[in-house]
Amino acid sequence: IKVYFFAMVMSRSRKKYVYFSLSPFTTDMAVYAHEKAFEYYGGKPKRIIYDQDAVLLHSENMGDYILTKSFNAFVNQEHFDVIFCRKSDPETKGKIENVVKYVKYNFLRGRIFMSLSGLNEEAVRWLSRTANGLPHSTTRLIPDDVFMTEKEYLKPYTGEAKMPERSMQEYTVHK
Repeated sequence: IKVYFFAMVMSRSRKKYVYFSLSPFTTDMAVYAHEKAFEYYGGKPKRIIYDQDAVLLHSENMGDYILTKSFNAFVNQEHFDVIFCRKSDPETKGKIENVVKYVKYNFLRGRIFMSLSGLNEEAVRWLSRTANGLPHSTTRLIPDDVFMTEKEYLKPYTGEAKMPERSMQEYTVHK
């Protein structure tokens, strides 16, 4: 089974969050995954750094980023700063790229897929047991312990994660 996932990592503590989906992420699914991450962390950061992804970014106009309609509405509603990495810049993307590899090769490899909800529940247990509960390979600190001081700087999140409705798109079919 091919699964897709959204990953978020806190910069200082390296506390990770991951959310799985069976279909490729749309903007609405990415917004839902953000809301789930904010619930998991117990707040939202002031700034979030992103890779230049078509799900979130419509286009770039000489350094000005034009966000997709749904993501722009979400950013305006939640009031956090959006920063996009330059293309092919490993210095700014290294933390999240390592999390992606860690999820692929530590959590997913050899795991038997039963259901999507089961996979997401197993991921949360794995995060608390392994990914955030053991010392980080670079910092040599336990992410959950360091996150306790980092959590004070998060803005409160009062929203509620709502799964986006899957609607059929309307198409005009010519003869």
